[in-house]
Amino acid sequence: MKIAFTASGDDLSAPLDPRFGRAAKFLVYDLDNGTFELADNSQNLNAAQGAGIQAAQQICRLGVDGLVTAHCGPKAFRVLSAAGIKVYNTDAATVAEALERFRSGGLKEASFADVEGHWA
Repeated sequence: MKIAFTASGDDLSAPLDPRFGRAAKFLVYDLDNGTFELADNSQNLNAAQGAGIQAAQQICRLGVDGLVTAHCGPKAFRVLSAAGIKVYNTDAATVAEALERFRSGGLKEASFADVEGHWA
């Protein structure tokens, strides 16, 4: 099982980026192997529009089962939900903390977007 995390850095100690569509990177953690890979999201950092949808499409291409982030807007949430990708919101400070919360069952699956579109 693979889980994507919005990240501001290059490893598990990186701060969890609170934004989904404009997150700097996605850290994709493989729970079965205990390994991770990074996916760059810089093309969406300064996008005039569509950052959430484009980021959601990228997450779909990464073949993950879930996404852990602080916030996810409505259009991105719809794309992820349609692809069967579960979204988990957290206020964890780092990717490692968010991963630990996920592993321990401390994160609840979101049933709707938690911010309006074009949230910064």
